[in-house]
Amino acid sequence: MQAIIDQYKATIRAAAEQETPLQIRGGGTKDFYGNSVVAQNNTLLDATAYSGIIDYEPTELVITARAGTRLADLEAALDQKGQMLAFEPPYFGAAATLGGCIAAGLSGPRRASAGSVRDFVLGVRMLNGKGDDLNFGGQVMKNVAGYDVSRLMVGAMGTLGMLLEVSLKVLPKPVTEITLHMQMDGTVAIERMNQWAGKPLPISATCYRNGELLLRLSGAESAVRAAQLKLGGEELRESEIFWRSIREQTHGFFQSASSLWRLSINPTTPPLNLPAEQLIEWNGGLRWLLGDEKLNAVTIHKAAKDAGGHATLFRSNEPGVSVLHPLDPGMMKIHCALKEKFDPSGILNPGRLYPEM
Repeated sequence: MQAIIDQYKATIRAAAEQETPLQIRGGGTKDFYGNSVVAQNNTLLDATAYSGIIDYEPTELVITARAGTRLADLEAALDQKGQMLAFEPPYFGAAATLGGCIAAGLSGPRRASAGSVRDFVLGVRMLNGKGDDLNFGGQVMKNVAGYDVSRLMVGAMGTLGMLLEVSLKVLPKPVTEITLHMQMDGTVAIERMNQWAGKPLPISATCYRNGELLLRLSGAESAVRAAQLKLGGEELRESEIFWRSIREQTHGFFQSASSLWRLSINPTTPPLNLPAEQLIEWNGGLRWLLGDEKLNAVTIHKAAKDAGGHATLFRSNEPGVSVLHPLDPGMMKIHCALKEKFDPSGILNPGRLYPEM
């Protein structure tokens, strides 16, 4: 495996010397996400060659694996021990890798109750834009003083370095899971989700669309059944299939040629008054919008900002549109400074996160 790392180092150093852009890529299942860099004359840096689980301690709830490891293989190993990745990462394809999961920084339906992918990263090993082999963090929850650089790699889309290894905290799988569904309008649904989120109820996921609210309950049998009696509603058959369709965007809502926007906002925000089909997750904190020609980026960015959050153009056929929410000048200055520090030649996935980087 060291020979593979040495080859990665040589490729990065040669690219830095010649100022040749590198496209860091794992399974390619999230190529659609972020700004496109296809038009550039990039050299592909394939992360899948460096794969495999390095260390797994079920009793310590920690797993360390190489970035090219397929998520399916990683979760299969965890499942054998009755454990899971609590942030429920979307795959968007069987070839999805651990490195791509961390670089994209996307979390699934369980995010509001369990936390985001960033919350479970304990440490990383990576190569920066100079080909230096760096380690940050470790394999315990509290292992650094000051800023945790390992979590900086979450959502960086490979613009700061090439991930080699990742250590993650994992959690036991719930003993029982059921999903309830009930009819109500959007305003009431958002109010209820936020009320219930503040109570000791085993709600692990929520989804609202077109007058129907779905709640997933996870935990001990007694706790789940007690919550079911308290909340009411009808039990949904094939619950696991439904939540997988939301996580992997195979649900009918996502099967549209329209642009798909992802808004992360204050969960108590009432239904957005925008000309778009909407699907709500995370107790109201995540809003998916299917836009038409009347829904432009300026309008959506303003709506997200007014609601205390930000918007991302998650999927689109429109070329030349920057997909991430514009940063304030001060924040952009920080991002550019970090890029300069980790990748002084600007060769790693240039423009994938922001055109300025």
